[in-house]
Amino acid sequence: MSADDVTALVLFLFPLAYSPGPGNAIFAAIGAMRGVRAALRALAGYHVATFLVTALIGVGMGVAVVRHPIVVDVLALLGSMYVAWLSWTFLLAARSPAASRAGSLAAPRPGFWTGAAVLLLNPKAYYIVVVMFTRFLWSPPGGDVATALVITTIFTVNNLVAFVVWAMAGRGLAALFRSPRAARRLNYLFASVLGAVAVWMAMPLLG
Repeated sequence: MSADDVTALVLFLFPLAYSPGPGNAIFAAIGAMRGVRAALRALAGYHVATFLVTALIGVGMGVAVVRHPIVVDVLALLGSMYVAWLSWTFLLAARSPAASRAGSLAAPRPGFWTGAAVLLLNPKAYYIVVVMFTRFLWSPPGGDVATALVITTIFTVNNLVAFVVWAMAGRGLAALFRSPRAARRLNYLFASVLGAVAVWMAMPLLG
């Protein structure tokens, strides 16, 4: 890829990664409730999955996923249910008497597979990758594996930086809500945000 191609790719990806979206909302919630350090394992899981899925689509092996409506529907259903479950766990944490007394944002500690599942069970993420490769690799034809891996790396690193920023923003927001009542309200807010993400992920089922 030329320097101009890389610049165009970054400009294409920047608003997708840094503007509010489902992935950002999830990691902002994790950052707020558990802290940025605790979010690192989930971030690692999400972005290892991002790299693998993106690379497979880039070399043509993963495109079949988005070509089969039943696969998309199953992924959308499972992904929506999983994020709804995350929302429920955060809601339970918000209702915890111990957390309320402490004024803390307690929630289950997310792990590597938490992050990986959020990516793997989100078919809309696959469509974004296909659009990216259609623009920067497959049109005009002739993109090779090396170029696909370069694009995959840029895409993954850009996403990772954005999600770390959002996790830090979530933690910064949580620091402003130290009283038990304020912390409880923020817990409910993030639980509601994750609930909205679950609905958004289920939208392919309604199409």
